[in-house]
Amino acid sequence: MEREEHSENSLHTIAIILMCCGAVKMLHMLGVITVDDKADDDLEMTMVCHRPEGLDQLQAQTNFSKRELQVLYRGFKNECPSGVVNEDTFKQIYSQFFPHGDASQYAHYLFNAFDTAHSGSIMFEDFVTALSILLRGTVTEKLQWTFNLYDINRDGYINKEEMTDIVRAIYDMMGKYTYPVLKTDTPKQHVDAFFQKMDKNRDGVVTLDEFIMSCQEDENIMRSLQLFENVI
Repeated sequence: MEREEHSENSLHTIAIILMCCGAVKMLHMLGVITVDDKADDDLEMTMVCHRPEGLDQLQAQTNFSKRELQVLYRGFKNECPSGVVNEDTFKQIYSQFFPHGDASQYAHYLFNAFDTAHSGSIMFEDFVTALSILLRGTVTEKLQWTFNLYDINRDGYINKEEMTDIVRAIYDMMGKYTYPVLKTDTPKQHVDAFFQKMDKNRDGVVTLDEFIMSCQEDENIMRSLQLFENVI
């Protein structure tokens, strides 16, 4: 019985790990994880299309130190000289992380979660705000961010159609050779298991409160939220 429950929850746990892992791999690409600690005292502002908010303001809004924000900005600026990332560029970046599958649809959903202003582009502020939550936010903050990723139409609920789209996107991204466990279960089975666990009042949708409560009851999900807390 315990083994069956673990199988039912595995895809959701994998989804959270993938989300955080993608953020960590992006940090590696930006040179943040391996960079020497030689940042200047002030955030270097060069002529770019978008200039980020002041360093002190970003420090107050995130869980990063001044030095960490300096390093993050340098990496972001090197990869994105214009100061913004559009969806096509985001997809290209994410496709490098998962070469054995098609990450475009999952990257689309992830891009929308980063792009909280619905502007069609991710600015440095969007990037570090999301990163701060994923790596150093509270459990509730991390779960709320994950819920917003799954809530594709942003109506405050996760329905079965949305969850099916997310699961199929994960299948496509992982590729059929990466995780053998994903070959044995269909997307519908994962979605049904998700709603069996999360939809407490059986009304056909999952609310934020139901999602947070169900995740907090799952030890595997709680552990997955803590995997990348000390990467920078």
